[in-house]
Amino acid sequence: MKDREIIISNYVTAYNNFDVDGMIADFDDNIVFENMVNDEVTMELNGIEEFRNQAMQAIDLFSSRQQTINKFIHNENWSEIEIEYYAVLAADLPNDLKKGDELNTTGKSVFEFSENKIVRLTDIS
Repeated sequence: MKDREIIISNYVTAYNNFDVDGMIADFDDNIVFENMVNDEVTMELNGIEEFRNQAMQAIDLFSSRQQTINKFIHNENWSEIEIEYYAVLAADLPNDLKKGDELNTTGKSVFEFSENKIVRLTDIS
């Protein structure tokens, strides 16, 4: 489980530093990513290239962002983190959020593993 915590911590550090290559360093080529809000899937990406492209686009949306891990929960093939999230927008968004607005929220991310590679990542808020 310690290896998973290191892999997940490395992902979060890379995310906070806008380092897309670092974010995907431990991804399986066929990674599946889902973003869920209120039990609805709002985004699904299949494969490392789709994830990379989306992550690169998302960089331009934030002037800063910070995920803080509050808790790890481990199961046989997956690990979950509970997070606090803070970000400052660098651009206006279609949902009436404006450049300079601050986002503060909590959520969780579930990382599914196969042979120390992340094969599925689900962000839930």
